[in-house]
Amino acid sequence: MKQENQQGGPQARFSLRSRLKSRGRRGEIIFITLAALAALALIGLVLLMVFELVTRSLPALQRFGAGFLTGTEWNPVTEKFGALSAIYGTLVTSLLALLIAVPVSIGAAVFLAELAPGSIRGTASFLMELLAAVPSVVYGLWAIFVLVPVVIGPAQQFLGDHLGFLPFFKGPNLGGFGILSGSVILAIMVLPLVTATARDIIRMVPDAQKEAMLALGATRWETLWKVVLPYGRSGIVGSVILGLGRALGETMAVTMVIGNSPRISVSLFSPAHTMASQIASEFSEATGGLYISALIELALVLFAITLVVNVIARLLVWKATGKFKTGGRS
Repeated sequence: MKQENQQGGPQARFSLRSRLKSRGRRGEIIFITLAALAALALIGLVLLMVFELVTRSLPALQRFGAGFLTGTEWNPVTEKFGALSAIYGTLVTSLLALLIAVPVSIGAAVFLAELAPGSIRGTASFLMELLAAVPSVVYGLWAIFVLVPVVIGPAQQFLGDHLGFLPFFKGPNLGGFGILSGSVILAIMVLPLVTATARDIIRMVPDAQKEAMLALGATRWETLWKVVLPYGRSGIVGSVILGLGRALGETMAVTMVIGNSPRISVSLFSPAHTMASQIASEFSEATGGLYISALIELALVLFAITLVVNVIARLLVWKATGKFKTGGRS
């Protein structure tokens, strides 16, 4: 009997170990399957959005064709729709917002990652992330009651009086509402995103690179300018493009300050609208199948532009990540 127990003990333990391994393998298969289904669900959601946008915009696509992208008239009464003015307003406000926000964002990112004391770094990072979480409608209300009357209005008056001979600053001052106001509020909203991403990229630069430069006698500024920023260039560019994607799709804050007028003007004082603001301001009032279809086609164009921007940003971030990993190993 004792010999049987001694022989049966190892067999029992082996059988238990096999069952546990089998259960673990089944659990792993279930986990991988669920994760794959979640990823496929995201892809399916994007494809479903594209399908719905294309299907709903078919009447406008068939009616206007490629002329929808080059047309400047937007008249629901005569059912003539062109998206060029909205595309122009979207690109101008987004690019001008980046022109304002990117230098400030990169400077703030360098300060937070390399120069700021520990106490200031934590507080400033928290406030920056808090700004990124503020809803856009709150930014819009703040712009209406503070930014436009206190800052943009007087600034437009000054620019018109002293630089009115330039085409960018010609035209009447409409109380501060227009392309300039939309660009400034977009810059404020983009700034936290670009700063946070660029800060994380700069932190990924290997310390060995900076220490080697300092050991050769370089100053702190020379190290930042010749090592840190070039090493993280691709990632910083990716953060800027991510900010561009945010600016392209912003809706409520821009709608509240840009003036919402379908025109193309070089003047920054002129009212305009973006693709997102036009959809938000007109969709609830749209009557007729072709009018709704034109707005949905406008959304399709915005979706395509945003998708291209985000793909470019993702490729740049992947390139930067691989570069940093290589640098860390070396």
